[in-house]
Amino acid sequence: MKRSFGETLRNERIRKGLSQQQLADKVNVERSTIAGWETNRRMPDFAMLKILSDVLGIAPEVLLGSTESEKTKPIVIMVDNERVILNGGIPLLKKLMPNAEIIGFLKPSVALDYAKTHKVALAFLDIELGMTSGLDLCRELLKANSTTNVVYLTAYMEYSFDAWATGACGFLLKPLSAESVKEQLSRLRYPVRGLV
Repeated sequence: MKRSFGETLRNERIRKGLSQQQLADKVNVERSTIAGWETNRRMPDFAMLKILSDVLGIAPEVLLGSTESEKTKPIVIMVDNERVILNGGIPLLKKLMPNAEIIGFLKPSVALDYAKTHKVALAFLDIELGMTSGLDLCRELLKANSTTNVVYLTAYMEYSFDAWATGACGFLLKPLSAESVKEQLSRLRYPVRGLV
């Protein structure tokens, strides 16, 4: 059954741990405006809908209660500047997460642009990405969507201490194994419906 805009807004606000006042402060409106939206007495305009969706980290169509969006597959990205790693990792991830859309990126900038327009549920990031650090990419991904689960991939254990300070929820050593990925999927910070 399709949820109303107000019900969806309320659920997403609560999921983010925000009060009506806190959300109102973030989007520059009065608390009574949020209350009006949540009770379906009023609707925001398109510009405000975009602001709300950015603050809540969800697509505008999900906020509008689109049942079509609920059927979409969760998006998982893998970012590594070595094609051989993507060629080995993507098929493994597709096998372990058959219900997800798995996309590989060689360039961090392209991955970030994609994440700014799509709700990425899970990101596997190499730490050394040429001129860009995977640690910096993580921070930018989390700015685009604070509920993206980020798991670092690296061949160097010494990066693990730096990795935890970025908001990531996991760390895997290369090469990827089915067992290590499965274990990490069971420990995601933000559980993803329909991932496996």
